[in-house]
Amino acid sequence: MKIENAPFMAMEWEQVPAEEHKGETGTSFWRVRESGNARVRMVDYSTGYKADHWCGRGHVLLVLEGEIVVELKDGRVFPLGRGMGFQAGDDERNPHLVRTSVASRVFIVD
Repeated sequence: MKIENAPFMAMEWEQVPAEEHKGETGTSFWRVRESGNARVRMVDYSTGYKADHWCGRGHVLLVLEGEIVVELKDGRVFPLGRGMGFQAGDDERNPHLVRTSVASRVFIVD
């Protein structure tokens, strides 16, 4: 990842407005900052959240609270708890989706 045209920004995440995103089930709330070619997000997932689409976008993700399960379209499943994360490239070889059984918070760079 090469981050370009992104000046230094300090932020208080709780001051960033949350955007509601409905999943196939449950809801996620995204606090988003974009600068240059980088997007950073603090995402809160409700209990029972399941994404409504397979995502092919690259991410670096860190679980801050709770637990998420990342499913790859090829059938692999990765439960990730607090302090765990994943990275995936921008391509269609890594389509993935997220689901939760408990409320969870993650930090994502993409």
